[in-house]
Amino acid sequence: MPPTTSKGQRYAPVSGAVPDEDTPYDSADEGTLSGLSDIDDPNEVKLRRVDRSARGPRNASAAYAPTSARRKSGDVEAYLDSITDAEQELLSASRQYDLVDDELASDDEELKRGRRERQRRRSLIQAQSGGWRAVRHARYWWRTLVAVIVGLALLVWAFSSFAARRDKNRPVGMPPSDSWFPSPRGGTLDAWADDYRKAQELVQRMSLVEKINITTGIGWSMGMCVGNTGTAESVGFPSLCLQDGPLGIRFTDRITPFPAGITTGATWNRDLMRARGAAMGAEARIKGINVLLGPSMGPLGMMPAGGRNWESFGSDPVLAGVAAAETIRGIQSNGVMATAKHFVMNEQEHFRRPYEWGISHAVSSNIGERALREVFVWPFAESVRADVASVMCAYQQVNNSHTCENSKLLNGILKDELGFQGFVQSDWGAQRSGINSALGGLDMSMPGDGLRWADGKPLWGPELTRAALNTSVPMERINDMVTRIVAAWYHLKQDEWEPGQGPNFSSWTNDAEGYIHHGSPGTPETKETGVVNFYFEARGEGELAHAITARRVAAEGIVLVKNTDQTLPLARGPPTPEAGLRVGVYGDDSGPGMGPNGCPDRGCNQGTLGMGWGSGTVDYPYLVSPLEALEQAWAPGVDMTAYTRNMVMPQDATDKDLCLVFVSADSGEGYISAHGIHGDRNHLFLQKGGDTLINTVAENCGEGAGRTVVVVHAVGPVVVEPWIDLPGVHAVLFAHLPGQESGTALMDVLFGDVDASGRLPYTVGKSLEDYGPGAQVLYEPNAPVPQVDFDQGLYIDHRYFDQYNVTPRYEFGYGLSYTSFSLSDLKITPLRSRSVLPPARVADPRAAPEYERQPPLGEGVLFPEGFSPVPKYIYPYLTSLEGTSPAPYQHYPKNYTVIPPRRGSPSGGGLGGNPTLYDLMATVEVQVTNTGPRTGQTVIQAYVSFPSGVTEEVWVETEEGSGEQELVTLPVDFPVRVLRNFSKVEVAPGAQQTVSMTLTRKDLSYWSKAQQNWVLPAGAFEIRVGTSSRDLPLGGTL
Repeated sequence: MPPTTSKGQRYAPVSGAVPDEDTPYDSADEGTLSGLSDIDDPNEVKLRRVDRSARGPRNASAAYAPTSARRKSGDVEAYLDSITDAEQELLSASRQYDLVDDELASDDEELKRGRRERQRRRSLIQAQSGGWRAVRHARYWWRTLVAVIVGLALLVWAFSSFAARRDKNRPVGMPPSDSWFPSPRGGTLDAWADDYRKAQELVQRMSLVEKINITTGIGWSMGMCVGNTGTAESVGFPSLCLQDGPLGIRFTDRITPFPAGITTGATWNRDLMRARGAAMGAEARIKGINVLLGPSMGPLGMMPAGGRNWESFGSDPVLAGVAAAETIRGIQSNGVMATAKHFVMNEQEHFRRPYEWGISHAVSSNIGERALREVFVWPFAESVRADVASVMCAYQQVNNSHTCENSKLLNGILKDELGFQGFVQSDWGAQRSGINSALGGLDMSMPGDGLRWADGKPLWGPELTRAALNTSVPMERINDMVTRIVAAWYHLKQDEWEPGQGPNFSSWTNDAEGYIHHGSPGTPETKETGVVNFYFEARGEGELAHAITARRVAAEGIVLVKNTDQTLPLARGPPTPEAGLRVGVYGDDSGPGMGPNGCPDRGCNQGTLGMGWGSGTVDYPYLVSPLEALEQAWAPGVDMTAYTRNMVMPQDATDKDLCLVFVSADSGEGYISAHGIHGDRNHLFLQKGGDTLINTVAENCGEGAGRTVVVVHAVGPVVVEPWIDLPGVHAVLFAHLPGQESGTALMDVLFGDVDASGRLPYTVGKSLEDYGPGAQVLYEPNAPVPQVDFDQGLYIDHRYFDQYNVTPRYEFGYGLSYTSFSLSDLKITPLRSRSVLPPARVADPRAAPEYERQPPLGEGVLFPEGFSPVPKYIYPYLTSLEGTSPAPYQHYPKNYTVIPPRRGSPSGGGLGGNPTLYDLMATVEVQVTNTGPRTGQTVIQAYVSFPSGVTEEVWVETEEGSGEQELVTLPVDFPVRVLRNFSKVEVAPGAQQTVSMTLTRKDLSYWSKAQQNWVLPAGAFEIRVGTSSRDLPLGGTL
């Protein structure tokens, strides 16, 4: 979601007017907000999208350059043809093109001829301005007529092509999104039975407007939190506070900026994943937050350059699913609702929000049923299985249906197949319809505003009240929305909170006193004020301080990928007191820059990089930079010199024994543009001249005899080919995004206080193209509604590399340790007999709550007499009863029905799906021996290869468009191998430890479109065990 945009706020949207991302520069050059030079009050800068020519990674064609650019390009005729009547008048009256013009004095002959032609045309204008204007006027109308005809033809062609693309040319398995109605009601599973019983008792005592009030946010910045629901005061149900985010609590004080999701995934440590979540939940609870907007498992990272990949846990569904589930369990252990987001296929920032790009609808992510479930929905299934209370639907479309009204996704997959019992909330502004989104499965509209940001014109609120009265939205659906929200509140025992234990901070000011409704228009004299910030300490104390957890996660999330001659760990002092040690520290990324909070929402890459940018960030209370930590780490006898810039001279390194180079690559949410990056990265190389910096230092450190250590802070994989094989580069650490404890955590690993135990949560390819054609961000629209076809399907990240035999630089799961390990004695034990299909779905153990199905008569739905509404605050009340009489609704979505299907999906029936999908089918045991000199940690990874020769009977169309089908037998395609389990263990030197992992029915199954179920194929499965996706020394069959 975007940041605030009002005067006096903490944050403002930015477009970083800084050099290109590949240009080296000093941090002192940073911090400028583009577009502020002509604005009196920089706090009032509005969100603006940069010119279309800068939207992609490449500059637009010169043919689309502005007039001034064409004038300087030497294309004189193009310039003369393009100037308007006003420009002709200005040209005739001006002397800017006189022969003494310094800019033109050195032009080549073509420009000189052009200058003489302009002089001639200027004279013609002065002598015959009237006649020229007549000619120009006629020419103008002819050109206009031709342009209109051509434009209409192009529109017809574009939309017909788009329709054909949607209906005919979509890759196999990618039809337009199916319908699934009506929305399943919650309360049918035993795990939530008591919560739904309590919720039913409360909801049935609510009035209609109170029910609507709970489903609709009160508007952006109209309450203390980024999202605030209305209340049901007659029954004591409070306003709920919803607050970012995935790595800490946004817009407040005295909190911990934890390492990002990508860093957490790199730990491969379940215990740390849960501990980090528990600490975030504890801080949210102290701050009075009901719903924490995290964790993120979408984007998953199909596109390695995707802008928000860093918020998630890595580019593998199993790793991401484990990390998400453990984070959710941690958050909710402290009585705070977690949010699984962004459901689903939210893989790029370009065209995610249509009004940022001047298009009618958001990009459509088009994908087949099998890849959808086996890859992208998998982490969400694990989140539901972990009992998550809320799911956030994403901005973009899936198969050309907006996600927040996509009934197949929300009703069919999430609520029926996965048995989700909580509520679905929209991402901020992702709701694109009123009635259709309600019927499609949305339960809560956030932040409550309508189709434009903070417009105060809701799609729900009073409109949902009207829809309930006129029966276009059945009361059964309204009641289910409310009951799901209230049941989640009971499920986390928030009914036991003391009265008034809501938010004790304001998202909109740091001051103790501020506006109660910050976003409401008005003057300071007319707006209500009060105490809004109470500055509660939330970070824990002593041994329970959350900084300890943050430091551990950051340290274990550092991946050592190169360590020539055992350069690391470093000694803290020189080899001998007499020898001394001369150390150089290089790069803007090593130091504090202009301060950790120098850019709104971290919307620039300056100083050391601790998190990406966007709504998933927080304000740092402090940030320990690597330089600060290094200054405290060295023993006497070390002479350290810092060059906190990315442009250095060779002589800056020639007299050093050890050179530490810090480089980075940043990205973030699309509402911020910085360094020429519009959310998604333009490439996978280092930014800000990082490659050049490493080359300069490595080639000259100690005149070629020194040791260079490279530390990379990045949002995801970076291409290291320009420098990785240089003889001077002795060690490389991927430190990811470490949060506030950046420097301290790095010292722990750099000097060997803890083992280097991180493992890559993605593949490091040798080029962006290595990841496959389906892994490329769509930077320019390819249709009126941009279309991204995920026809690479199952082959994400390492699966693609394996399938197409692409050699990576560093494979998924890879990482070095300061010790060594050996694996032996693989034992695979079947636990139960196999069947092709899981046992049939049993009937729901409980009936959903029942309410009066007839809409109320309209009593109490009008604004109370004498009521003074706060401007832009979203109320559920109507101003009149117009349109409330029951009447047939003419615009229901396709295939809408209120009659439930005879039975739900055979793959459903429990949290996360059919409970038998999680039956244990086998155990995998291996002996791990530490063969090195010190205690260390390693990650044991289990991969599964499916049987060969698997086929399936499917119905296919005999001829496109014929409507006739035939039954054919087709082979089932499988990746070479898929990760299915892992375990991180610590082993003392010389010791041996048994590692045991399990495989479930789902682990051994694939999604069958024909069966609409998970199928466990016959045949032998190959099980490989090792320490990365390509280092798998042990194998056996099941």
